[in-house]
Amino acid sequence: MPTAVISDMHGNAEALRAVLADIDSRKIERIVCLGDIIGYGPEPLECVDLVAERCAWSLMGNHDFGVLYEPTNFNMAAAAAAYWTREQFDRVEDISLREKRYRFLGSLRVRVVEKADGSGPPVLAVHGSPRRPINEYIFPNDVIGATDKIEQIMAAIDHIAVVGHTHVPGVFTSEPDFYPPEEIGADKTYVFREGEKAVINVGSVGQPRDHDPRASYAILHPDRVQFVRVQYDVEKTAAMIRAIPELTDWLAERLIEGR
Repeated sequence: MPTAVISDMHGNAEALRAVLADIDSRKIERIVCLGDIIGYGPEPLECVDLVAERCAWSLMGNHDFGVLYEPTNFNMAAAAAAYWTREQFDRVEDISLREKRYRFLGSLRVRVVEKADGSGPPVLAVHGSPRRPINEYIFPNDVIGATDKIEQIMAAIDHIAVVGHTHVPGVFTSEPDFYPPEEIGADKTYVFREGEKAVINVGSVGQPRDHDPRASYAILHPDRVQFVRVQYDVEKTAAMIRAIPELTDWLAERLIEGR
């Protein structure tokens, strides 16, 4: 049974609903989430409820942490969005529902190790990186400009890791190299090689940054990973952001531009 791996919804329920519909259309029954359910976007409560309902488990991303605790080292737009998001949780009048959502956020895990499809080698799941699970970014150009960093990250995994955080999908290998989905074949599928270590960034559901505004997620099998893009109503989410004074219009523009 394949597993759909989603990440970085960032309060974009319109994109999340489209991705869940695509997953359902493929009859994939198991979904896991790598974090950043909230932050930036206009529908944080809806995203939390959907992830809690549909995912086998979810990790804690830096924005989930920032809303629940403190948005440390956030830029002004991200910090303002975090505080606004927290207000949306706090203003819910139903005390039991408010506490349920906060309990869910507080229960988010930092790392998970399990076997894809219950077979094959173990897969490590983190939001950021195997070294620093919540906050460290692994950028595509690190394979050229930060080879020591890539070596240390690869040393921290046994075989395969799945991450989010940068919002840029693709596969890092221990060569080192980085393969974006468009470079790995028409079906966007990367087949794991025996003895190879790989870190898979599944991209972002709610805020892609690879200049493709479509939502991104991945389907993980024991021997391969397939990247999927899903069209959704970007303008609808952008309009919702613009209608909220506490959320900067820049957050809407970057959705449209995929950056």
